[in-house]
Amino acid sequence: MTKLVLASEGVFPIIKDEKGELIKDTPKTGLPVSGTIQGEGKLAGITSLFIRLSSCNLRCMWQMEDGSYCRCDTAYASFHPNKTKELTVEQIVALVKNNLGPIKHVVITGGEPLRQKKALATLCKQLKTELDIHLTMESNGSMFDEEVAKWIDLFSISPKLSNSNPTPAKLVHYQLEETAPLREHANNRVNIEALQAYINLSNATNKQLQFKFVAGRTEDAREIKKEFLNRLTNWKSEDILIMPLGATQEELAKSTPLVLDLAVRNGWRFTPRIHIDLFGSKTGV
Repeated sequence: MTKLVLASEGVFPIIKDEKGELIKDTPKTGLPVSGTIQGEGKLAGITSLFIRLSSCNLRCMWQMEDGSYCRCDTAYASFHPNKTKELTVEQIVALVKNNLGPIKHVVITGGEPLRQKKALATLCKQLKTELDIHLTMESNGSMFDEEVAKWIDLFSISPKLSNSNPTPAKLVHYQLEETAPLREHANNRVNIEALQAYINLSNATNKQLQFKFVAGRTEDAREIKKEFLNRLTNWKSEDILIMPLGATQEELAKSTPLVLDLAVRNGWRFTPRIHIDLFGSKTGV
């Protein structure tokens, strides 16, 4: 049986198990129903179910304009993926099927989903063929896989800027020892060939694409253009999104005015983080 390793919340938010029986615990949304909304990007506000896979090849740690630090808001799925669950493709499909109701959108996120590309391709194929749903894959854009891509409707790609690099000062702040993934982050975060593959595929098909850049400093706009957009071809301006840095309402309050200004100045699409506005920094929402 093909299995995937999921982060602690797995398929969420749900009210039924894989057998279709009610789960005792109420979803972390506080709602007595399955589903939440997509909080970011072109489909912000769309009712969705999420599947969060464990493990990531990057270790994002950012510094905000005021000098404060902010690291990956799903560190439990990247930095410390020790609370995981291993499920078969059939179990995951059953969980989704039993909790869909009127929902038509499923989001596969991480971590970095393409770390498990072979099993992920099998999962995506079964979700599409058995349930006929809209599939979004959220990825850091450092990888591309044709077998997975053929089943995805929206590629939500979030390339990481140099501000995400784990510097010595950041490691001291978070009391972390340097490890191989931390050392390799800077070299792994940019893959122009993979990003171009997403553009080429979306232009050749009816698949949707968004490049969602997380920004928190004035100089980030210059880097987006110089290190990414100027090195890519045939991208569409409506596919370039910029999102304020922050995993909490307090952090977003600091970065949002700056990022709004960058969006307007450069003609990029601004994307909020509605789930943080609604639920704060809780997981599983």
